Amino acid sequence: MTNSNKSNSIFKAIAYAEGISFLLLLGIAMPLKYMAGIPEPVKYLGWAHGVLFILYMVALVQVFFTQRLSILKLGLGVIAAFLPFGPFLFHRNLK
Repeated sequence: MTNSNKSNSIFKAIAYAEGISFLLLLGIAMPLKYMAGIPEPVKYLGWAHGVLFILYMVALVQVFFTQRLSILKLGLGVIAAFLPFGPFLFHRNLK
């Protein structure tokens, strides 16, 4: 496995984990906090999502250098992290 393929597979795993954590935070934890008065899921999912977000950015920079992506693709990868389903779509279009 080349460095490019290895970094891409690591990025894929992190992107999917980050995307899932974001969707869980928005779709389950936030409604529980504001509709049911249960703030704990936001605390724990928010923490996990924050760690995964940082890992996503680090992995994105690694893919940027190993695959020689354009600055535009790097920017789109950063923007994708802030959108629901963004990391899934970005990784799918990365190939």
